[in-house]
Amino acid sequence: MLPLQKVKEIISRYSSLEKELSSGNVDPKQFVNKSKEYANLGNIILIAKEYINFDNEKKDLEQILQDKSSDKEIIEMAQKDLDDLNKKRKNNENQLKIFLLPRDEDDSKNAIVEIRAGTGGLEASLFCSDLFKMYEKVCSKKKWQLEIINISKSDAGGFKEVIFSVNGNDIYSYLKYESGVHRVQRIPETETQGRVHTSAATVAVLPEAEEVDIQIKDTDLRIDVFRAGGPGGQSVNTTDSAVRITHLPSGVVVSQQDEKSQHKNKAKALKILRSRVYEDEKRKKDQERSSNRRSQIGTGDRSERIRTYNFPQGRVTDHRINLTLHKLDEFLSGEIHEEMNEQLRLKEQDLKLESLK
Repeated sequence: MLPLQKVKEIISRYSSLEKELSSGNVDPKQFVNKSKEYANLGNIILIAKEYINFDNEKKDLEQILQDKSSDKEIIEMAQKDLDDLNKKRKNNENQLKIFLLPRDEDDSKNAIVEIRAGTGGLEASLFCSDLFKMYEKVCSKKKWQLEIINISKSDAGGFKEVIFSVNGNDIYSYLKYESGVHRVQRIPETETQGRVHTSAATVAVLPEAEEVDIQIKDTDLRIDVFRAGGPGGQSVNTTDSAVRITHLPSGVVVSQQDEKSQHKNKAKALKILRSRVYEDEKRKKDQERSSNRRSQIGTGDRSERIRTYNFPQGRVTDHRINLTLHKLDEFLSGEIHEEMNEQLRLKEQDLKLESLK
């Protein structure tokens, strides 16, 4: 049960802000933030007041039910009202709990996703490509904009690495659960004896950092230009268009050679670098708080195994919540990806709610 004191604090804070904002004596520097907080509380205030009044309404209905002189019809109506009230209270309690959850300030951001082939050689690179196609389909289904930043292909037609950005509404809040090691179990096409091989790919989901999120000084950067290598045509390889940027304080290095233009490669590299540095700072802060946090669905670390895709059995298992879906093809096509993501969100909410007790 949600502590009444926490609900009373919502009502008290809303009332206090209402008086302060209507007085006209708010510090101009704080006006915008306080107005946003007031509007945010306004979305839940009626539910909070209903929750506080629940006990009184319940007592009134119980008195009718206990009154032996009451008509049968009135008793039936009172019982129905009490059942409805209990359902409404449970729904209000859930909404209040979700409202009180600590918010990740990055949830509303766009994301940069990096997929890399891990153990398993060429089969891992094919799986890396499969994961990218899955995210492509998820983005298409949700009408999100996906932009490829960099692709490194393997000899087998898969990807050694693919980096892309995703733009839309609340992207990071959805994709952040994809960070970690994705393992695949299947029979490679080149396997003549029908043996199942295990390989893996790592996924890193970074909140896309803007300049206002993290300040990177020009003096903290070392920028090297060099001739692009690999496939891409003669014009790519005859100019110093590739760019390598090193963030000296953190040691983060980003290389970019996808574009023929040095300017475009530099812009893409800075976009990735900014997000990696931001993620590094975010991880440090999370680790500082982690001893007191029981609300993590995994750590988001790319070295942590989070999911297994088993092709012979047609199933996908998320190890963080012990959920198995026997619909692997539908999952990879993006059709039921939401089903697993919703369970991950609900589990994280449940864990966070424990800290409110």
